[in-house]
Amino acid sequence: MTVHFIGAGPGAADLLTLRAVGLLESSQVCVYAGTYIDEAILSHCPEGVRKIDTAALDLDQITAELVAAHQRGEDVARLCSGDPSLYSALAEQSARLDAHSVPWDVTPGVPAYAAAAATLRVELTVPEVTQSVVLTRAQARSTAMPDGEALANFAATGSTLALHLAITRVRVIAEELTIHYGPECPAAVVFHASKPDELVLTGTLADIADQVEAAGLKQAAIILVGPAVGRTPGAESHLYDACRTRA
Repeated sequence: MTVHFIGAGPGAADLLTLRAVGLLESSQVCVYAGTYIDEAILSHCPEGVRKIDTAALDLDQITAELVAAHQRGEDVARLCSGDPSLYSALAEQSARLDAHSVPWDVTPGVPAYAAAAATLRVELTVPEVTQSVVLTRAQARSTAMPDGEALANFAATGSTLALHLAITRVRVIAEELTIHYGPECPAAVVFHASKPDELVLTGTLADIADQVEAAGLKQAAIILVGPAVGRTPGAESHLYDACRTRA
């Protein structure tokens, strides 16, 4: 059997990849976090599949379920919200599977920051405005950030920032980023990107925290900051320049 770590995307059931749907349809067990994965996504599972919500489970209990499925010879669809390469606990889960000699693979998914950018209809890398996107988070009740990864260090580059797991600290973040980007820098928050209850807040570092607090957002929201977020005009791409030599 195989444990398939599958990117479930930002929330919309039709944003799963064809490969992801195929694995869901062929797996006998589906392991998911009910906080983020809804019934629309789970509808891709076949009738009779064993569904395990990990919302109340710790890593040892999750591992025990995966190992037990392996011993029964059952494939597992291990759904991860967004893409498994970002904040999915893939590293520690796969390490434990390796220790138990349980095979596993990874299927990518649409990351939440990309869904948020699509909702806003913005390109996060505008020529001569910014060519870099920093994916990071804030530290609250979570593991410590590594040395050197202070938000101020990233902000000093002027890159577009995509902040995950940070919505409860939006006021502190906005104040810190204002030092580097200025109070009028465009900022946006997208809650439940691609879901029916999606909520979009747009403004600047000066007012985005007020909007978030008024809306009562506490989780499942992406914060985007930087000139590109406000469609700041830049240069046109060299790739499509009429003067560029083409073979």
